[in-house]
Amino acid sequence: MAWLILVVSGAFEAVWATALGKSDGFSKLGPTLVFAVALVISMGGLALAMRTLPTGTAYAVWVAIGAALTVTYAMITGDEAASWIKVALLMGIVGCVVGLKVLP
Repeated sequence: MAWLILVVSGAFEAVWATALGKSDGFSKLGPTLVFAVALVISMGGLALAMRTLPTGTAYAVWVAIGAALTVTYAMITGDEAASWIKVALLMGIVGCVVGLKVLP
């Protein structure tokens, strides 16, 4: 259950990071509210997951999921240029995270 909570929390990290960028320095109400709610969910989930998962692994997985999803979303929406090398590097991040889960 902790791994599922961690993955969902990582996804919410991507939500708050994207909303933070769209909030224009907290000057836009909608994105600022999305940022605040997603941040609480993301951090709360990370804290819950860290009750049973090792801190270093949990944090690395959480950050990697959030970073990979944030960049992927930005490439899909056209906010950031997409390239094969970026996709390959994102796959490397995901592969490393899977390795942290799989290895003892």
